[in-house]
Amino acid sequence: MDSKDDHRSNVETYAINDDGHHHAMDELDPTGVVVKPKWRGTSLDKMDMEVLGRNQVLRVRKQILFISINGGKADLFWGYIVVLFGAGLTYASLAEMASMAPTAGGQYHWVSEFAPRRYQKFLSYIVGWICMTGWQAGLLSVGFIVGTIIQGLIVLNNPSYVFERWHGTLLVWAITAFCVIFNTVLAKRLPAVEGIVLTIHIMGLFAVIVPLWVLAPRATAKEALLTFVNGGGWPTTGLSAMIGLLTPMGSLLGFDCAVHMSEEVEDASRTLPRAIMWSVYLNGAMGLIMAVTMCYCLGDLSQVVKTDTGYPFIQVFYNVTDSLAATNIMTTIIIITLTACCISEVATSSRQLWSFARDKGIPFSDWFAYVSPTMHIPLRAILVSMSITCFVSLINIGSTAALNAIVSLAVVSLISSYYITIACLIWRRLRGEALPQRRWSLGRYGMAVNVLSLLFLTPIWFFAFWPAATPVDATSMNWAVVMYCGVIAWSLVYYAFWGKYTYVGPVTVVKRDF
Repeated sequence: MDSKDDHRSNVETYAINDDGHHHAMDELDPTGVVVKPKWRGTSLDKMDMEVLGRNQVLRVRKQILFISINGGKADLFWGYIVVLFGAGLTYASLAEMASMAPTAGGQYHWVSEFAPRRYQKFLSYIVGWICMTGWQAGLLSVGFIVGTIIQGLIVLNNPSYVFERWHGTLLVWAITAFCVIFNTVLAKRLPAVEGIVLTIHIMGLFAVIVPLWVLAPRATAKEALLTFVNGGGWPTTGLSAMIGLLTPMGSLLGFDCAVHMSEEVEDASRTLPRAIMWSVYLNGAMGLIMAVTMCYCLGDLSQVVKTDTGYPFIQVFYNVTDSLAATNIMTTIIIITLTACCISEVATSSRQLWSFARDKGIPFSDWFAYVSPTMHIPLRAILVSMSITCFVSLINIGSTAALNAIVSLAVVSLISSYYITIACLIWRRLRGEALPQRRWSLGRYGMAVNVLSLLFLTPIWFFAFWPAATPVDATSMNWAVVMYCGVIAWSLVYYAFWGKYTYVGPVTVVKRDF
């Protein structure tokens, strides 16, 4: 009750800013940041923020598929269809919650509202840590992938080049710094850049698949779509195929990134769910086209996976075109789109960190929750996200196995946050309790969509911890399970000694009339 009373008293007071004018406290954050009227979004945005008990401190803005040895070509095609269907159900569940509560906190905020009352604080705290970890690991993963693809191109163009791991680490640093610049000094230009990248993304698809379909020797339908391969040495091909589902899942993960930018999106409760679902539809369709293309034009899978470039698709491009120039152009298109993805990852990971700090979920929360009074962005959270990526990428110098585990950590962490959040929503529906008003609704199909989402996520989450192949040793082991348990263990220790006294569950400041 104290936190609610404090919040109400703050809303009703006024402060004098440096410009000498009076500003309502609901236009300020605790540091006194003022958002000018033209950047506050619509009247519905203001109402959503008031309902969620939040202050408008961020400026509102106007608005690849890899190859796995498990499952083979058939699993790439059929697995992609299965994952696309399941991911669509999952994102539909998240999109509805985004319309109910469009907040940068995303999953941990929704858990705080929908979980059983006695578990709300603890569960939302755990989900906050898991989701924050997932996005920080995701940022590092994308930066690492872009850096090593660039290295792969160098290997292809210069066979004498020695593939040094520290080169990859420096490339990760450079790419991350480039993306941070776009999220800070060039933040106002992001909408224009996103429009350009979207054009490259769509047109680039055809620039890649047309040469493949025209020049590549094509496999028969049976070879491409009906032949499953146990490339990981597992006891059964079925088990290998289940592990292979992680490849399409990785390409369809993270479409909830828009949620964590919700406090900077105009008309968020309507725009966010549409943005999420259109992203799923558009990228899902393009991914399916690319999956079919690879199935027919890949060639000998056992040979392309052994490429010195480290990325089979680079070798496929070169095998088909027999041209370094063409391969460079086709791969550069992928590098550009992945770099744009990295820019979004910086924005998303920093907002998740900032939001969780705003609710006192991490050490030194007040420092992390700082918002630049001139740029209206969580500047410290952005710089910390960059620092985490640069620091952790040093692991790559000593061991690629550890860094590869971080890629898996991103997958299992985000899936965990989806799972717990949707489970809490199902619990709320089963109890017959009223749900918040929303402008994008699943209607009477909501329960079915939510349940099917969990049925889909369960095996995906389970197999995300498995290594890619047998036999398993220290190098091939998927160490994500150790990292995942380590993060949860640390969060529990922090919660026991400090977190339970400082963490403020978002539900405590929500003001809803059902």
